[in-house]
Amino acid sequence: MKIVTIIGARPQFVKASMVSKAIANVSGMEEIIVHTGQHFDDNMSSLFFEELKIQKPTYHLNIGGQAHEIMIEKMVCAIVPVLRHEKPDIVLLYGDTDSTLAGALSAKVLDIKIAHVEAGLRSYNPSMQEEINREITDKLSTFLFCPTIQAIDNLKKENITRENREVFLVGDVMLDAALFYSPYYKYPASLPEKFVLCTLHRAENTDSKQRLSSILLALQHIADTIPVVLPLHPRTRARVAEYGLTLAHENIQCSSPLGYLEMQGLLNRAALVMTDSGGLQKEAYFAKKYCLTLREETEWTELVQSGTNMLSGADTRQIIEHFEILNARVSEPFCSQPFYGDGHAAEKIVRLLGFVHN
Repeated sequence: MKIVTIIGARPQFVKASMVSKAIANVSGMEEIIVHTGQHFDDNMSSLFFEELKIQKPTYHLNIGGQAHEIMIEKMVCAIVPVLRHEKPDIVLLYGDTDSTLAGALSAKVLDIKIAHVEAGLRSYNPSMQEEINREITDKLSTFLFCPTIQAIDNLKKENITRENREVFLVGDVMLDAALFYSPYYKYPASLPEKFVLCTLHRAENTDSKQRLSSILLALQHIADTIPVVLPLHPRTRARVAEYGLTLAHENIQCSSPLGYLEMQGLLNRAALVMTDSGGLQKEAYFAKKYCLTLREETEWTELVQSGTNMLSGADTRQIIEHFEILNARVSEPFCSQPFYGDGHAAEKIVRLLGFVHN
């Protein structure tokens, strides 16, 4: 059985690392990795392959840093010849990136079965490119591996579970990764005793001067009382400069993008988290940290319902108010529930792929 895995963004590297390990343990399964190059910054790409010990991609397409419609078109034009040459039984995709959608379209053109890991997630915000990517990928996929019960319910509402699709509840491969790599987390030497970990990268926030300015104003206010550690995405750094904004504050510590192990080290030392990242919301939960999400909606609705995550959008006043609520909860017990499975999602995915293929 030959699997072609298509990835291109840093969260996908983490997810793929666990499934690739499980594939390598199964006799008769072969995996070919295609890296689209969507994350072209070295710290956001090759570093992840090295520290997570992911096999080097057989194909590196070097397509990144462009408008999403241009990237998707170029990716499809590059992926289709690869699939024609490799003739895989299954194309394996992760999440909701442009690389995911391009992989799904390419496989569909050649009538190759598609397996989608992290299927069924919905924010119900049609203006998000990620929402479009995940919806189309789910509709094109043969095998849909869902991380949560809510994801299954979302697919039921769209009747995808009735359309001759194989839908499975397997748990979240990011929980697998958090458990597997926890002994290897890296902890920076010079960290404040108590700090907020913040990430900011979504286009809806960074590509709007008003939203970005509003978020930065809130961060500066928060930094008056507690240090903020802010690993900066390249797009965010570029937009701050382009809009003439500033991050200058003695208590805001900016850095370049970090590798997975160092980022997890920061997360585990942080008092709480502020982010617009879908992945970091879950990782905060795995680490038992309260999270303030800088969006109006989230795919991980169970976290909001549990009270461990709050949605603030980009409004300065609301960010500050919600931060103060969560900061007051830091000293309270963190109530975890098994929303994301048992840490063996990757093994289940590989076992199911072998079963349905045979």
